[in-house]
Amino acid sequence: MSKKLSTGTIFTEGLWRSNPVLILLLGLCPALGVTSSAINGFGMGLATTFVLVMSNLVVSSLRGIIPKKMRIPCFIVVIASFVTIVEMLTQAFTPALFKALGVFIPLIVVNCAVLGRSEAFAYKNTVLRSLVDGIGMGIGFTLALGVMGGIREILGNGSLFGISLLGESFNPVLIMIMPPGAFLTLGYLLGLANHINRVRVSKGA
Repeated sequence: MSKKLSTGTIFTEGLWRSNPVLILLLGLCPALGVTSSAINGFGMGLATTFVLVMSNLVVSSLRGIIPKKMRIPCFIVVIASFVTIVEMLTQAFTPALFKALGVFIPLIVVNCAVLGRSEAFAYKNTVLRSLVDGIGMGIGFTLALGVMGGIREILGNGSLFGISLLGESFNPVLIMIMPPGAFLTLGYLLGLANHINRVRVSKGA
């Protein structure tokens, strides 16, 4: 991403043009693994956003003293530190969410959406720009997972955030809250994102 971009543009890049899930296809393991409900999707997204923002800040702050040949191990140490904080806080204050997310919380350490931003952006940009990039990418990631979880929960349970929407007469599509439902939902969302991008290009947006 070019340094000539304004902070506003950097922020919006993560929301759509460089959305980690829908455009860059990063972080697909949690996108497929935890989005059986909206709360799980948003919970995982917020946890990842915290790690992404904080690791971006630290990496950008220390980029002048991190040896180039040692940058990846250093990034992993920084990311792992914040993942540990998230894991402990989630376990302490939201044990149900912690149990639902399971192994995907510690796996944030190797999430390409997080490590990739440290390498591609934070290590090359100022603290402010890295902060904005982390927030934008994190929100984009959270929205993608939240939408996936919401769609699957509505179709699979007839509810949203645990609140019944479609009543007792609704016949749930159980496959949507099973692993195949994650692939189906992601596939349709990717197709929609590609269609929207083609329309934007054809209109010169």
